[in-house]
Amino acid sequence: MKMSSLGLLASMCMVFMLVAGVHCWSKEGHIMTCQIAQSLLKPEVDEVVRHLLPPYAKGDLSSLCVWPDQIRHWHKYQWTSPLHFIDTPDDACSFDYARDCHDPHGKEDMCVAGAVTNFTSQLLHYKEGTADRRYNMTEALLFLSHFMGDLHQPMHIGFTSDRGGNSIELRWFRHKSNLHHVWDREIILTAEKDYYEKDMTLLLQDIEANYTNGAWSDDTSSWTHCDDLDSCPSKYAAESIAIACKYGYKGVEPGVTLADDYFDSRMPIVMKRVAQGGVRLAMFLNRVLGDDGDQEEGVASPT
Repeated sequence: MKMSSLGLLASMCMVFMLVAGVHCWSKEGHIMTCQIAQSLLKPEVDEVVRHLLPPYAKGDLSSLCVWPDQIRHWHKYQWTSPLHFIDTPDDACSFDYARDCHDPHGKEDMCVAGAVTNFTSQLLHYKEGTADRRYNMTEALLFLSHFMGDLHQPMHIGFTSDRGGNSIELRWFRHKSNLHHVWDREIILTAEKDYYEKDMTLLLQDIEANYTNGAWSDDTSSWTHCDDLDSCPSKYAAESIAIACKYGYKGVEPGVTLADDYFDSRMPIVMKRVAQGGVRLAMFLNRVLGDDGDQEEGVASPT
């Protein structure tokens, strides 16, 4: 997969400033994924991440985790558009890298699982020092952080005919939406409104409590088990399409109204996928950017 270096850091800073404040779908999920990840970084890795971020980010990875959504339709970055999702055969409910990881023109490796693998590989070059200018390390960090979130959103690995639920129009309670957007953002926003006083910080605290000493705490070691960073993104994609089939598409027809029953049963799944994406992003960054002796560990204690 050809993913070229995209210029000097100064040029990137101008891009970031131009898009500052732009809102896009699923920004809350990406922000929480990156906040979880940064809280689990080992100190030396957190230092590297802060070094790679532009100064105005003030060391906060989550402040730029939506950047790949904001620039995907710019001419310079149009090549990244297919990297946000995977189209799988309708009703197959499975992911096969050789079959599914390609863009609409058949170009191989152009999907979100391939992107996670590619930008992980690019970040591995960070330790070669500033003399290695083959890749833009800042962009590699931001793309990896964003695409790890996309990979864990089940409807980003959906059916080809409905474009991951985008063409399944429906009503979410009283307003128009579509199935993809329900999983991208509607469930999170409804949870914030109903249970957290529209405060994402309170929601994030609940998610963190669940994976540190709550309902998911016994599962986190399995979340971070990864013998091979190249192959693990395919495992995460397979999880997502299985969830999309079992919980996303199930019982949904065009024009349906989704309300309390759907929200109550799917909300815990969405929150768990946000947590898994953050924990696994931390594991990837810790292994790629951490000390050589820490390769088998992957997640620091929460801070």
